[in-house]
Amino acid sequence: MAGQTEQATRRANREGIAWVLADMVLVAGGMTSLVKAQGVVYPAFQLVFIRALIGLLFILPLIWRHRDHIRNTRHPWRNISRISCNAIALTSQFLAYTLLPLATVNALSFSRPLVTMAMAATFLGERISRLRWIGAGVAFCGVLVMLAPGGVEWNIGLLAVAGTIIFGSLAIIQTRMLREENTTVMMVFYTVGLVVITAIPAIYTWHPVKTADWVPLLGIGLLAQAGQYCFLRAYRLADASVLAPIGYLSIMVTALAGYIFFDEVPGGRVIFGAAIVLVALQTAAFLDRQAGKRRLGRADEIQP
Repeated sequence: MAGQTEQATRRANREGIAWVLADMVLVAGGMTSLVKAQGVVYPAFQLVFIRALIGLLFILPLIWRHRDHIRNTRHPWRNISRISCNAIALTSQFLAYTLLPLATVNALSFSRPLVTMAMAATFLGERISRLRWIGAGVAFCGVLVMLAPGGVEWNIGLLAVAGTIIFGSLAIIQTRMLREENTTVMMVFYTVGLVVITAIPAIYTWHPVKTADWVPLLGIGLLAQAGQYCFLRAYRLADASVLAPIGYLSIMVTALAGYIFFDEVPGGRVIFGAAIVLVALQTAAFLDRQAGKRRLGRADEIQP
């Protein structure tokens, strides 16, 4: 029986890895490439609005099915605040893809866990171990390596990446504050909120869409929704501890997409800095888990 359970777990983990890799190809490779190509012509607000509008069409049946939960939302203003942060983060991310190499944006975005961790300690009172703080400090050095002269070209794209990291982290913190909220309600608020919040700036910055461009613009929305489905499937099947390290492979996917479609070659400092960030975060997380297991083992020994 135990052997069958272990085999089932391994099978589920393999399927989960396959789904998360599919998400990576669709979003990190496909969607980001379309965003970068179309971002040269169309404003970021317009791209986010179209992406969200397509997502809204997909979840209309879900909205109708869970209309009672939506009417009885527990924390409407906190949801609105969360979605506002998401809208700014996503718009900034789309702008960054247009102004910087794809691999660079992806590599710098790996610093988001550092900001989220600091915010969790400040706003949520979460206790962060010393090992995690040390890992965060080393990872921050990796970010400085990427930003050093000769690493990343300094332009407004870096401000856009900063906006993505800061407001994306704020959205994560507010999501943690909404643990009591219904998951479906949060999904509906996210999609509808993006449409509503980006509608006015999208209208004011709207560029007439050429007929031929509707295909890639619709592709952005379709790939985003397909990627979200793959992501959710992956985390329903496999353990987060198995999938989290796989997510860092996205830098390889974006680097490959940047090279194939835009002739972008990541600089040596970007690659080296990203490696420092990844190794520092993963090593700190691993050592922290091991320390936790040792503490639990000692507690079990003390108990009669």
